[in-house]
Amino acid sequence: MDEIKVFTGNAHPALAQAVADYLDIPLGRCEVFEFSNENIFVRILENVRERDTFVIQPLCSPVNKSLVELLIMLDALKRASAERITAVVPYYGYGRTDKKDQPRVPITARLVADLLTVAGANRLLTVDLHAPQIQGFFNIPVDELTALYILSNYFKEKALDNLVVVATDIGISKRARDLAAKLNAPLAIMEKRRVGNVDKAETLNVIGNVENKIALTVDDEIDTGGSLLGVVSTLKECGAKEIYSCCTHPIFSGPAAERLASCPAEEIVVTNTVPVTGNKKLDKIKVLSIAPLLGEAIRRIHTGQSIGAMFEQ
Repeated sequence: MDEIKVFTGNAHPALAQAVADYLDIPLGRCEVFEFSNENIFVRILENVRERDTFVIQPLCSPVNKSLVELLIMLDALKRASAERITAVVPYYGYGRTDKKDQPRVPITARLVADLLTVAGANRLLTVDLHAPQIQGFFNIPVDELTALYILSNYFKEKALDNLVVVATDIGISKRARDLAAKLNAPLAIMEKRRVGNVDKAETLNVIGNVENKIALTVDDEIDTGGSLLGVVSTLKECGAKEIYSCCTHPIFSGPAAERLASCPAEEIVVTNTVPVTGNKKLDKIKVLSIAPLLGEAIRRIHTGQSIGAMFEQ
């Protein structure tokens, strides 16, 4: 592993350090800071010529700063003659803008893909994209990992009786079905309609039986928490005995912390693809580490082994 170098910007250094610890290598040394005029400066502080390099940077808050830091780091590595540059983006920001669903709107997820490629990325490693077709926006190899196994193993150990897995909307139903299969549980689906461009959704009804059952809601991310609050309230009205929630990306923006604190869910299980800090660290929130998954994927990319074999069970 001497030829591998792992770097990070300021978005989630704790995750990058955990990945480096898994790989048993030191974290790559670099300077990434902002001048008083808000221009971002990057300097790689060690030799990367002909090295296999990885930059770990989720596109989380502040999203635009995290993105520009990543782009400049990729450019710095490219100009320092790195052999291969892999952008490790555990959370792919702008992933929800993946299609033209209104007139005269952009496809920003595609724009970000182009930016990463032009900046110097030879490969993308990410976790649970909002929409699988985002992989097709890239002309470079994309490895999409999933936190499904981490989440399912956690709930297997809890051994919840009379469990039903609930997809928070129709779009997440395939992922929820896979989780339900791993937990040997039936599937229910929330039918809801999002209202305009605001972070607000109208929950309509539950497709499936949740009465007197323990419900486990699943989604790819929790943003403001409004949708989750509506889903949990509806499940309570439909007779669910207890409710647990899980997701891969705990974005927790805006009023999310207050909403989740008042949410009647017993526990909200997430991963650390983005930092969960400050007032977001509620007692009911359980954070599982994604670092071993990322570390193993990086090791396999470096040694030319199969990524898919990690999920063959």
